[in-house]
Amino acid sequence: MRAMIKAVLVASLIQMIPFAATAQESADRFRPAAARILGASLQSSTAYDQLGELCDQVGNRISGSERLDQAIAWAVKTMKADGLQNVHTEKILVPYWKRGVEKAWTTSPQRHELSILGLGMSVPTPTGGITADVVVVGSFDELDKLGEAGVKGKIVLYDVPFAGYGKTVGYRVVGASRAAKYGAVASLVRSVGSLSFDTPHTGTLAYDEKLPKIPSAAVTIENSTMMRRMAQRGERIKMHLEMENELIPNQPSANVVGEIPGSGNPKEVVLLSGHLDSWDVGQGAQDDGVGCMISLGAAKAILDSGLKPKRTVRVVFFTNEENGDFGGKGYRDAHKAELGNLVAALESDSGNGPVKGFSLDLHGEGRNKTSTTSPEEKARAEKGLALLKSFSPLLEPLDAAKMEMGGSGTDVGPTVNEGVPGIGVSHDTTHYWEIHHTKADTFDKIIKLDMQKNIAAVGIMAYVLAEMEGTLR
Repeated sequence: MRAMIKAVLVASLIQMIPFAATAQESADRFRPAAARILGASLQSSTAYDQLGELCDQVGNRISGSERLDQAIAWAVKTMKADGLQNVHTEKILVPYWKRGVEKAWTTSPQRHELSILGLGMSVPTPTGGITADVVVVGSFDELDKLGEAGVKGKIVLYDVPFAGYGKTVGYRVVGASRAAKYGAVASLVRSVGSLSFDTPHTGTLAYDEKLPKIPSAAVTIENSTMMRRMAQRGERIKMHLEMENELIPNQPSANVVGEIPGSGNPKEVVLLSGHLDSWDVGQGAQDDGVGCMISLGAAKAILDSGLKPKRTVRVVFFTNEENGDFGGKGYRDAHKAELGNLVAALESDSGNGPVKGFSLDLHGEGRNKTSTTSPEEKARAEKGLALLKSFSPLLEPLDAAKMEMGGSGTDVGPTVNEGVPGIGVSHDTTHYWEIHHTKADTFDKIIKLDMQKNIAAVGIMAYVLAEMEGTLR
């Protein structure tokens, strides 16, 4: 019965392509190929099954760890099995932040065990830990108003409600140094996510090298709001914090690269990517094992369709996105001589929610720099976006036709900053932030049909980029 339902679904979606509304003439010649890629994607479970292997057999994969080494070897084997050519690794040196024992509890007004996760790159607490009063703030402005008189010698807790990742993550990234400026001995941040279930959210921080480095950790939404209520009642909050971690620099790692060589112009390249490293909790399924396997699955769908793209389609599994981006920087440096032939750099790094469309990033326009671009650059961006929009009819059956200016991705960012057009995959992130960077990022939350459709959307986009006349440049 399931096979019959899937067959009907495949047939109905393929039939929609020739009749897509407002079809542009420039998309006409790609409709047969798009239908073949869509059919191949929906009828294959290979990428889904491979992601399950990665999650269950390797697990989480923090940069520099033995598990990441295992994942890299697995990726090489998997790319070859899927039919990619020129499969190889490109060596990168990365930091290894190693988590140790982490404990925290309030000692006043009563003992209460706190669920915490140290933030990546945090320094440890002194031996024996830290015991200090907690001061709760809801913004940097509140912290500044307290100043040294209200902060020195205390643990600062940023109880900031989630208002979108980009708006809230700054408290995780720079909160420790902002608190250290006023003499805090440690900092805590309310988990940067839309849901908690007593599961804290980790992620990297960035120290100001001019200020003391203090230990920093995330607490759950439940514990953060509890301490906020205590403070509002005028109760004295005192807590004990222990964090044993270590930063080990310059560990060997690698990006993994495989290709479908171009049949007509192999020197021109369309890059598809995700990042293979993850945080050291959960299984790294949504962030970003699925992005890697969507990219590889898209390439395999092109091969399975019997299509031979004119330009080379290159799949890259980047390393060290989470705490340094040395994979992205290393790729840029290793390929600088050929960046002029890179047609587009696409990255999937926001989970497995259904793809709603794609964002175009030209010279940083997608990173809020439009106010500083010249009229010529803006005109170029408009032309590039218009070209992408002309292919939207191919993606309408998947509800993935929205094209807009926006960001591309952390890993491809260094390459995009060199003038290569970047393309971000715009996933529905409704549920992504509920599990992002937590122990709950596990394979069971990957919806197979969503992943198959996402592979189809990326595969169609990749093929169009590899075949279209001219480029986004």
